[in-house]
Parts: sequence; C-alpha cells; structure tokens
Amino acid sequence: MKSHIKCVSADIAECALFTALMIAGAYISIPFPFVPLTFQTVFATLSGMLLGWKKGLLSTTAYMLLGLIGVPVFTAGGGFSYVLKPSFGFVVGFIAASGVGGMFYARSRKLWHYVVLSLCACAANYVLGGVFIYFWLILNGSQDIASNMVAWVYIFIPKDAVLAVVAAIVAWKVKPIILRVHSRYGLKQPSDVRGGQNADKSS
Repeated sequence: MKSHIKCVSADIAECALFTALMIAGAYISIPFPFVPLTFQTVFATLSGMLLGWKKGLLSTTAYMLLGLIGVPVFTAGGGFSYVLKPSFGFVVGFIAASGVGGMFYARSRKLWHYVVLSLCACAANYVLGGVFIYFWLILNGSQDIASNMVAWVYIFIPKDAVLAVVAAIVAWKVKPIILRVHSRYGLKQPSDVRGGQNADKSS
C-alpha cells in the first residue's frame, strides 16, 4: 500500500512539474534576432520524452484545462473564451507534441531516435496550430492570409526546429537518469518500459 502511494505521489509530482514548466514557458520570452525564443513547445515535447506519453498527455492537458477554467496560464491570460483566439490551436498542439514525444518511449535509445521524435512532436504542434490559425483568418475575413501565416506561423518554425534538436539532446541525457532514480527508489516505470528495457545512450 505504501509503495503504491509512493508511486502515485511520484507520478503526480512529475506531471505537476511539467505543468508548472508549461505555465512558466508562457511568460518566458528571450529577445533574439527575427523571432523571440520561447520554450513551451520544448517543455511539451520533453514531458512526453522524459515521462512517457501518458504522463506527458496528463501534464499538457492539465495545463490547457487550468487555462480554460480561468487561471491565467496562457500567454494572453485564460478563460474559456481563449478558444476563440488564433493561438489556441497551439495550446491543443502542445498536447499532441507531448503524445508524439512519448511514442516509442522504451525504444528511444539512440540520439537520432530522440531527434526524429522531437522534430515530429514540433511538427504536430505546428500542424494543429497552423491549421487553426488558417481557418481563424478565413472566418475573420482576413484579406492577406499568406502574409499573416508567415508572421504568425512560418517565421517561428526554424527557431522551434532548432529547439527541438536541443530538447532531444536533453532528453537523451536526462531520461536514463530518471529511469535509474525510478529503479533505485522502487517507483513505477512507464508501462512501455516494463520488461527490463533501459535507455541506452549509444549513438
């Protein structure tokens, strides 16, 4: 019983940590040439790659729900009316990014595995976010959809692609440490790691 409680408590703490990182990421913007550096997509992707897709989805879904019930965790505040803002598609995209990032959790052992998954997670975020903005522009009668898509979506892709590679390197280095800590303290491993598979940092 105590072991079960300890495992559940650890799961909650890990999910809460990444939800908190998502909230912090909404307010972190580092000035940089052309576009500012922001880290929400990175944190969403890392939640899946470090915790597995289930806990990654829980973390990012909790972030979205907190914002929708009125907690000001989004970049421009919170509340259910946020679903009408053009950037809401990216909020949903964070959930997709965490799920994609956590795919093949047990099989992600080589650095290139992490890089591919991280780039796919970034792409999932941009597909959902970009499609949402595109239809938002149409519904709001935009006369220059192409220019708005460049300014609101396309210009950020190179920056986030580079950050996706950074996230992959971080996950490749950190995930084996997390698994060792789980093993040392008898914590439950993500379901797709059970069976004795461990992260292998060979590249």
